[in-house]
Amino acid sequence: MWEAELIDARGLLCPMPLLRLQQQVRARPAGSRLWLQATDPATPEDVRRWCRVNRHQFEQYELREGVHHVLIEVGNH
Repeated sequence: MWEAELIDARGLLCPMPLLRLQQQVRARPAGSRLWLQATDPATPEDVRRWCRVNRHQFEQYELREGVHHVLIEVGNH
């Protein structure tokens, strides 16, 4: 598994998981990887759309025990 920083947004509702992710992405260089953990059911599709619009790579998604785990790679921003 790749090394990636973890962003814990469990228990937060939309749009907070995405806002936490966005805040961390701004502080990272292109090529960085971030794992977002969230319980909000909208998270996977929100992050997928956000990555497409902002030119980041949606790398991986898993749902485990009610927690959405989303891995992204930071693009050029």
